[in-house]
Amino acid sequence: MNDTSSSTTSEFATTEAAETYDHWFRAKVLASLNDDRPARPHDTVMAQLKKIVAAGPDDHAADSMEG
Repeated sequence: MNDTSSSTTSEFATTEAAETYDHWFRAKVLASLNDDRPARPHDTVMAQLKKIVAAGPDDHAADSMEG
């Protein structure tokens, strides 16, 4: 497999778009780091996701991972 992607090539059309995304992404990471809610065990989250996936696309539109 020949990967010709470059670390200097951006997936964004403009510098402004890249900067906007970078700002959004950093804000999301900071919010996550500052979140004081208790962590949820991986097995619990995976069990919930498996139920959602098994239900199909129309059956879980209102389901949430919250709570």
